[in-house]
Amino acid sequence: MTATASPDARSDAPRGARHARAALVLSSAATLLSVMNYTAPIATLSLTSAELRAGPTAQIWIMSSVSLGMAAVMLAIGGLADDHGRRRVFGLGAALMAAASVVCAVAPNATVFVAGRLAQGVAGAALQVTGLGMLAVAFPAGPGRARATGLWGSMLGLAIALGPIAAAGIAVVDWRGWYWACAVVAVPLGLAGRWLLPESRAAVRRGADPVGLVTLTGGVAALLAAVTLGRDGWGRPPVLALLASAALLLAAFAVAEARHRAPLLDLRLLAHRPFLLSVTGALVYGFAIIGIMSYLATALDVAMGMTPLVAALVLAVWSGTSWLAALQARRLPARLPAGHLLAGALLLSAAGELALLGLAPEVPWWRLVPGLLVCGIGSGLGNAVLARAAVDSVPPERVSMGSGANNTARYIGAALGVTAMVAIVTTTGGGGRSTAEALTHGANVALAVSAALALLGAVLAVLLHRPVRPASR
Repeated sequence: MTATASPDARSDAPRGARHARAALVLSSAATLLSVMNYTAPIATLSLTSAELRAGPTAQIWIMSSVSLGMAAVMLAIGGLADDHGRRRVFGLGAALMAAASVVCAVAPNATVFVAGRLAQGVAGAALQVTGLGMLAVAFPAGPGRARATGLWGSMLGLAIALGPIAAAGIAVVDWRGWYWACAVVAVPLGLAGRWLLPESRAAVRRGADPVGLVTLTGGVAALLAAVTLGRDGWGRPPVLALLASAALLLAAFAVAEARHRAPLLDLRLLAHRPFLLSVTGALVYGFAIIGIMSYLATALDVAMGMTPLVAALVLAVWSGTSWLAALQARRLPARLPAGHLLAGALLLSAAGELALLGLAPEVPWWRLVPGLLVCGIGSGLGNAVLARAAVDSVPPERVSMGSGANNTARYIGAALGVTAMVAIVTTTGGGGRSTAEALTHGANVALAVSAALALLGAVLAVLLHRPVRPASR
């Protein structure tokens, strides 16, 4: 197996500076749009649910539907893009994002809105996976790719910072305006990809894997649906049925992939330590960092008396620092081991989460700044390292699949992390406390648990590290 990339054998045009710049700009813009849209409901949930008459369960689906749509199809889309053309799938993703955003903008009820958000998730998966895959084609392994993937990774932090703020600002006029804006941006994004990017795909098409496609997509969708519904109780029949379905489908996926001559996911990659580091690192990152930070917005809003816009601005200290840190991570020498860098990122994130301990209703917002800054540095470094590891750890013809596997793990981890944080707060926040005190006490416990998981992830990253030596498959 090789861990370095070579020119794609079926590019329509040679890699040049113009195409590389176009790939960098468009993939970064696509990720910015996709993740900003993912975070937008954090700031507009109360307005959206009031107009759509969404109850508690519907509100959970409003918050979770994009992550479900993304995670369910990311790996499958990565394989399809490698086989059928990354530029083509990028364009289809932009078109779907525009159409799905219009559905959300005109939705008369919560059911239609959630359907639109699910479709937005699928579109966002196509944009993110193919964008990172096209970067790997445009930039050979080495310092240039490290800088490019670092910039791409920085878009995650910038998007998380800007998404809630932009949505809250537009919602002053009309919360639906955000979705109209997404549609307006997605159209020229897709057209620019068509005009400015050369097509690229794997030298040899691996062929269809319909069983793998159906079982993987169905299994991940069932798992995330169970996690979403489980917030209202894990023992209910629908949740148990979804968990059983997820287990059966994912087991069937593993069996099918082991027997298929050209599997959607080559399970042998799991024995390749750099790939395993990429996937497990993304899973831990999603669970231990994105999970708690997603919940922290609720604690700031409900328990500490901040408006949604003020809470978004406070959390922007974390996400904005993450963006800046990922930008600076491009300056790190490409020879530094990914495992050690990821371990350092997780250690910094854990330190930041521990510094946030002591949340209480009377705590001023500036007390949170040091912890958010340290956690932001760790998050930014982690985003940059994981983006590079996602494409460096797979054969060059499978870069979109590598991106898909990494992002699938990230969003599954985030979904599980948010659910775990809610469960921790619910079970530890009682004891005769007021609502605000219960929420902040539970949030402190959740922060401690997240920090412990990040520390364990750092140890795992060191254990999984092994110097990558070029070899042929």
